[in-house]
Amino acid sequence: MQRLPQPAQNIIDTLKKKGYEAYAVGGSVRDLIMKRPTKGWDFTTDATPEQILEVFPDSFYDNQFGTVGIKLYEPGTDPKNPVLKDIYEITTFRSEKEYTDHRHPDNILWGTSLTEDLSRRDFTINAIAYDGKTVTDPYDGQQDLEGRLIRAVGEPDKRIAEDALRMMRAVRIATELGFLIEDQTSAAIRSNANLLSGISAERIRDELLRILGAEHAADGILILRNTGILKQILPELDACFAVQQKSPKRHHIYDVGTHSVMALKFCPSADPVIRLATLLHDIGKAKTFHKDGEGLVTFYNHEVASTKLARNIVTRLRFSKKDSETILTLIRWHQFSVDERQTDSALRRFIRRVGKEHLKDILALRIGDRLGGGAQETSWRLELYKKRLEDVQKQPFTVADLKVNGFDAMKMCDDKPGPRIGKILTALFGEVEKGTLANERTALLSRMKDLVTSIH
Repeated sequence: MQRLPQPAQNIIDTLKKKGYEAYAVGGSVRDLIMKRPTKGWDFTTDATPEQILEVFPDSFYDNQFGTVGIKLYEPGTDPKNPVLKDIYEITTFRSEKEYTDHRHPDNILWGTSLTEDLSRRDFTINAIAYDGKTVTDPYDGQQDLEGRLIRAVGEPDKRIAEDALRMMRAVRIATELGFLIEDQTSAAIRSNANLLSGISAERIRDELLRILGAEHAADGILILRNTGILKQILPELDACFAVQQKSPKRHHIYDVGTHSVMALKFCPSADPVIRLATLLHDIGKAKTFHKDGEGLVTFYNHEVASTKLARNIVTRLRFSKKDSETILTLIRWHQFSVDERQTDSALRRFIRRVGKEHLKDILALRIGDRLGGGAQETSWRLELYKKRLEDVQKQPFTVADLKVNGFDAMKMCDDKPGPRIGKILTALFGEVEKGTLANERTALLSRMKDLVTSIH
């Protein structure tokens, strides 16, 4: 077993010197055993919150769960103005009684032993304690780490009934680690998936984004579906697995749901928001499905239907305005044409619709879409399209890109700000955009003189 980082060991040793038990516990110990980087450290102790505060006077305690925050400062900083580096959480041994809302305990009692405290934890791999010398593992979590399994501590139905969000957490941890969910735990999730209806949208959204941000995100979505969770949180996507796409003159080899998961798998972006847009880009196909007499399947305007459904999803899951706009924009315009005959003006219209900041994202979605449908990653047309997108962005894109501005027009007109100034600049930009006028200051000022006399 590896040694604990010195700051973590210091906390344990400090409590022990005062006569208390203390252990690192939870995901931090799990990651230490797996030799994975840890994002933070959690501890448990038989000291009460008040006693912890006495041992660590600079700590704080403002919750009902017995968790005290211990501040860690950057070494070598001014003691009078220290720089906060991290906050470690230490929680008193506890037992919990009744979970009426399937999320929070109705009653919290201070526990008397480490084993009692570990018995209330979610999964065996998170119920391992370590004090720097001795590993305490009453539920064989290390064995499940070896077997790459997510297994509930004790009775799976009871663990889930206590906190329904544990179902999504099980999928998220399995996705992050590349583990499987043990059969009885998986069965309990399937039979209790409906309890997620009582969990806040924000918590579901956060777990979903963490799943999408994991290395095995596509596998995570399939686990969500196989456990019945997907139908609870994204019924619009779940319905897509029943929609076939195979037909004459079509390249698709998967149903819509499977294609969506495969598109996610091959999407080159690591951003979970972009991955979600990729996952949802075709959800409107369930509503726009049509098969003619010859068996040809079409989904006319599915991108519009997909955007409408995605708007319901981002609203329901309370995504931020920024993330919502990103998701909806990418879905709405993901059907962009890469026809080499498009004009520069058409390319500029596309960039305005998508936004310069999202060009890389929508191309990532397109790559995922192509690979997820059985096509090659790219084509000569797509590569040409990328090159032309770069080239047209070197040209003036808006009035603000002109080498003259409103002050020049006002000076030449001897006029104040108003519609006339705007008309002159708009006319100049129109000619530059068409390529009939160079975006050079001398040429623009010369042409502006003509427009001043003709525009009133």
